[in-house]
Amino acid sequence: MQPLIGIIMGSDSDLNVMQAASDILKQFAIPHEVTVVSAHRTPHRMIEYAEKAKDRGLKVIIAGAGGAAHLPGMVASVTILPVIGVPIKSSNSIDGWDSVLSILQMPNGVPVGTVALNAAKNAGILAAEILGTFDEDIAEKIATYKSNMNNEVIEKVEKLKQQGWENKFD
Repeated sequence: MQPLIGIIMGSDSDLNVMQAASDILKQFAIPHEVTVVSAHRTPHRMIEYAEKAKDRGLKVIIAGAGGAAHLPGMVASVTILPVIGVPIKSSNSIDGWDSVLSILQMPNGVPVGTVALNAAKNAGILAAEILGTFDEDIAEKIATYKSNMNNEVIEKVEKLKQQGWENKFD
């Protein structure tokens, strides 16, 4: 099936974080692709990927990067597709803050939706939600996912009550 979401990362060492985006998209049965596109080591590949993404049928790009984390912003600068940036705490990172700020502090005119440090799963959910605004099947899967999260929390509340923990909220 034609991929609807592109998951890219600056290095294959980022795959341990970015795998979570792929996993949640698989759970929602959303076709996607995963590849390495480095802003610094393969700039021509990055530009070609971003410029051709829409014509290839992609609807959203999730871009993960650590350190200076230029990949999400540079991709956003050459595509009209929404780009979701995943800051990654990498081996050359300053506790991840460099990645967070590099992706978060984009200049006006070049927006990048940014999730929390290492939060590729949230990037996958956000990408699915974007698609869900136009695809009722995807929207229903997201609604079910969120309902299940709600039910899991309520079950935990009931378990705490059964263990004798006082609950003044209810």
